[in-house]
Amino acid sequence: MDLRLNNRLLGTAGALVAAASLAVTGLTAASAHTSGMSGTEHFQSMAASATATPVVIASGVFTDHGVNHPGAKADTFVLQRGSFQLAHKVTSAIHHFDPKTCLGQVTLKGTYTVGHGTGKYTGISGSGTLVFNQLFIEARASGKCTTAKPPVAVQVILKESGPVSLP
Repeated sequence: MDLRLNNRLLGTAGALVAAASLAVTGLTAASAHTSGMSGTEHFQSMAASATATPVVIASGVFTDHGVNHPGAKADTFVLQRGSFQLAHKVTSAIHHFDPKTCLGQVTLKGTYTVGHGTGKYTGISGSGTLVFNQLFIEARASGKCTTAKPPVAVQVILKESGPVSLP
């Protein structure tokens, strides 16, 4: 699979997070102060549907939550106290599909850079590594797996981690 499709899969990770949103909506921002800090930040986006906006939780230097608007080359995280972009690059991909069970697995690894912050995240910078895992079951038509219909089940987890700095 070429890197354009891998980046598109990574971008669609954001669109696969409906179930996790219910768990996150009750959270409030835990860090009151986000300026003049640096250290390791962890981001996790989750989805259990191909049609919902992914939910993201950030923890480490700051703790916040919101949604991930995925893109082919960069995701935009819109959190409670501002937003920023994570530009990503896929460096390796592993794909497995079982045509008997219609079960597919995709693992993408890569890197990202953080920038273009707004609100409390104005001036944010950093970079790190990412791991994207997708597990899905394709629909069936005439007894065979088909991509002409949406998958019957999808689970996606995107984890990113690396140093960030806030002025």
